[in-house]
Amino acid sequence: MRYGITRKWITTNLLLLLLLLIGAEAIFISSMYTSYYDGVRRAMDNRFYSISGSLKVTGTQQKDAAAAAQDRALLLRQMVEQFDAKDRFELMLLRQGGQILSTSSGRVPGVVVPEDYLLAMQSNYDRGEKIYTTTSGEKIMAVTYPVPYPADDIAAIRLVTSLTLVDKNLGQLLVFSILVCVAILLFSVSSGVFFIKGIVQPLDTVEATARRIARGELDIRIEETYDGEVGRLCETINNMAQELQKNEQMKNEFISSVSHELRTPLTSIKGWMETLPHLSVKDENYEKGMQIINKETDRLYNMVEELLDFSRLQSGVKMEFQRVDLVAEVSDAALMMQARMQQQGVCLDYEEPQLPLPVMADPNRLRQVFINILDNAVKYSPHGGTVSIDFLQDGESAFIEIKDQGRGIAPDDLENVKQKFFKAKNSVRGSGIGLAVVDEIVKAMNGDVDISSALGKGTTVTVRLPLLGATGPVPQFLS
Repeated sequence: MRYGITRKWITTNLLLLLLLLIGAEAIFISSMYTSYYDGVRRAMDNRFYSISGSLKVTGTQQKDAAAAAQDRALLLRQMVEQFDAKDRFELMLLRQGGQILSTSSGRVPGVVVPEDYLLAMQSNYDRGEKIYTTTSGEKIMAVTYPVPYPADDIAAIRLVTSLTLVDKNLGQLLVFSILVCVAILLFSVSSGVFFIKGIVQPLDTVEATARRIARGELDIRIEETYDGEVGRLCETINNMAQELQKNEQMKNEFISSVSHELRTPLTSIKGWMETLPHLSVKDENYEKGMQIINKETDRLYNMVEELLDFSRLQSGVKMEFQRVDLVAEVSDAALMMQARMQQQGVCLDYEEPQLPLPVMADPNRLRQVFINILDNAVKYSPHGGTVSIDFLQDGESAFIEIKDQGRGIAPDDLENVKQKFFKAKNSVRGSGIGLAVVDEIVKAMNGDVDISSALGKGTTVTVRLPLLGATGPVPQFLS
């Protein structure tokens, strides 16, 4: 994980930042180069415009053009001799053809015609520029301007300046800008490493903890010392481990409970099967044994069916929805439980409503829901107790309330009674998944189950189902 996130950060953020810095550096140096060199050009152009202005007013009093040209040539020679910017520029006078007549430095180069002179003579802008590197390695800029007014044998004015200082300043700017880019890059890398460290280390911890949880160490927890999204992730992992541990504990208790529930009837059946061969068919104990075997076999069958029903619902069973009368289904379930209620001395308080309550449901599953609820009510009701069934409806939903006068459910257990494998502290025989099956079926029919209870006073189970034709979501199909 560490290398995955780091690699992605390097290939995206860091490389993108590096490319941006390189681009910004290139643009900055290019703009500085252009700005500095343009500054040198403007300074040389201004110097030429100053000379040109002086030439314009020179010779205006002369009536003879040749005399005016001689005055301008004399003025230019004086300017070269008295040039006041020798520390920055070198002023040269060129004759026609490009030969140098004189310079402000006093040194007259060879007879090579400067390229900038040729450019000036060919240019539409009356200006020629060229950058040279001298034999000593010095970089210079030379600009030639044709003389705007006749000046005897002088054809052009040439200004030359060294670019050493300019290049030195550009070099310093280059170094400074590179240092700035390196500082930005280092800051980005350090902040990125800090950020990745703050993300990767917690994720490594989460990954290691999740791996241990997957191996079955459900009591492991992550120290909740992180903030933000990572903190919420750690909290979620801890909650998940807690729920898994809770489910694992309930599953183990369920297995132990089911094993005990299965052992009891099996022990009874095994005992009587060993006893019956030694009894006469006419013996009254023989008949009693056969009744017990039959009863315990039914008990085993019901337990296995309950387990299979829950397993089918968990794996996905398609429910056959159709229009059914909720009143009729509840009445059928009550009729099926009536014989058992009489055997256990429990009274049924039920008055069947005259009007039907149409719902969209699977009739077999719906009947199973009410039989399971009534079975629990009878199971926990004392001898002589009463189980009552009431109907309510608000125009959109129907409510069936089944109340008993049993021992009730402890407040700590009440919120968990619909969970699979859960058995309350004061529960009697059973697998502990009956209400879980009921809840799954009712949810599939777009309804819900509510349970309220008080210790020593009894329990009320309320099943809500949407009435057919009322506005609301379509029932869900388990598939």
